[in-house]
Amino acid sequence: MSAGGLFSACSKSAPEFRGVDITGADYARDFALPDQNGQMRSLKDFAGKVVVVFFGYTQCPDVCPTTLQELAQVKQSLGADGDKLQAVFVTIDPARDTPELLKAYMANFDPSFIALRGSDAQTAAIAKEFKIYYKKVDGQTPTSYTMDHSAGSYLFDPAGRLRIYSRYGSGPDAVAADVRSLLKEAT
Repeated sequence: MSAGGLFSACSKSAPEFRGVDITGADYARDFALPDQNGQMRSLKDFAGKVVVVFFGYTQCPDVCPTTLQELAQVKQSLGADGDKLQAVFVTIDPARDTPELLKAYMANFDPSFIALRGSDAQTAAIAKEFKIYYKKVDGQTPTSYTMDHSAGSYLFDPAGRLRIYSRYGSGPDAVAADVRSLLKEAT
């Protein structure tokens, strides 16, 4: 083995993520919204955990339930480290997504998952901070509208730093691998 090989084997290399490494990004720094139980939440509430933040709405027919189901699978696949994962769902439809509805919706996936719900102005502000696109699409009746929205998730490391953007469709195995990398890095 060459001397260069000896030194490189001892150096700590940067983790290779399956999602997009956005370490050092100057957006999606924090949130401050009430959860489905009315408790104000921010990133610091989840110190020591990998936090996955996802934006959506309860009446979403595909992307939102798929993502939340995958996050439940990720948590389960982590075994004993499952309690070190916190899923945070931010509604982009506060008009229909009442706290009661959000409680029931989150319970369908995992009782530890939380949902955040702000006013229209708070929702617009957090969407801007996280660079999230969303738009109401009128339906046949005033209450049958849908919402177009960004579909990826943001992963924060246990120290609360934004690290990874996980594209929709990456699958639970890729997200679980990234969560494990962030947890390993924190030890």
